[in-house]
Amino acid sequence: MEANQSPLTQPQLDLLRMFSHKVDDSNWLEIKRMISDYFAKKMIHEANRIWDEQDWSSDKIDSLLKENLRTPYQNDESKLN
Repeated sequence: MEANQSPLTQPQLDLLRMFSHKVDDSNWLEIKRMISDYFAKKMIHEANRIWDEQDWSSDKIDSLLKENLRTPYQNDESKLN
């Protein structure tokens, strides 16, 4: 027999329990900022790890910035021919 599955994840359920009481707006803004900072720091750490592992450099970034990776644009007239 399957247990009832909640559409929410465990972290979401935990947050709902933590904030089941009223949180004033200034505290809520501070909490959101803290959560955003946490994930931003994790992303920066991961980007730095990949940078080091793949031996990236400023020259590599400059070459990527100059590279044209777009699909060539075709106007409507070329589709008719």
